[in-house]
Amino acid sequence: MEKKFIGLKNGEKYAYLEKGLGTKYLILIHGNFSSGIYYKPLLERLPEDIHAFAIDMRGFGDSTYNTQVKSLKDLADDLILFMDEMKIEVADITGWSLGGGVAMEFAAHYPKRINNLILINSTSHKGYPVFKKDANGQMKTGEVYSSREEMANDPIQVKPILDALKAKNFEVIKYIYDITIYTYSKPSVEDNFLYINDALKQRNLVDADFALASLNMGETHNLYSEGQKTIKNIKAPVLHIWGTHDKTVPEYMILDNIKALEDQSTYIKFDKCGHSPLVDKPDELTKAILDFIR
Repeated sequence: MEKKFIGLKNGEKYAYLEKGLGTKYLILIHGNFSSGIYYKPLLERLPEDIHAFAIDMRGFGDSTYNTQVKSLKDLADDLILFMDEMKIEVADITGWSLGGGVAMEFAAHYPKRINNLILINSTSHKGYPVFKKDANGQMKTGEVYSSREEMANDPIQVKPILDALKAKNFEVIKYIYDITIYTYSKPSVEDNFLYINDALKQRNLVDADFALASLNMGETHNLYSEGQKTIKNIKAPVLHIWGTHDKTVPEYMILDNIKALEDQSTYIKFDKCGHSPLVDKPDELTKAILDFIR
């Protein structure tokens, strides 16, 4: 799959993969430590009448990183600029993991530009906290980092990945993915080579981690930020998808999103599936999305 590029009005250049034709648009938002190429299994299975775009967000993959990301809404704002450049008035929006947070921000702030919202193993709308660690590396629940700079030194969740990115260490990243993402099955060797090498291009890891922890569309403080009370602005129908073997996003986060969006939510739970239904359940995932948006 060859990436294409388009300039946005904010000075960033976005890389993206495109599949299909027509005016039924589907935009795919990847997670942290990944890129649009992670949607390859879905893109390969989508019919030609679905016009799909898998973007590399700012600071990920082959997109530029000219301006620091301070919130997931920054990335949602980029998506509007991307749609404007592509002359897409309305689309179905899919977000995986961190991308689910971006998709929810988009749906809340640009409700007229979205038909349906699909959340795949998504973060909670109240963020994904990174807690401080004690001398033994154990989580100090409730104690949070005061800045991006402080979070960058987290010895378990951040610094090892940051070091691996700086060193372009393929094997370390592969190991991290194997124990956190691919907990049920693994991608092919060829696909994994594509995925990991694209993940190694990320330049905004700490900014993305801090933005994800600070995401708070709910009503109460989440230890990182005040609740923005914007989750109630989402009006689109929402499909929530989760794998029962997910070691990264616990089910309570999915259920938290469902509770906040109860009147418009549909929930599909995949057994024998980890954090990436794209790898573990590509056929079932494709069918679930197509059934929902059609």
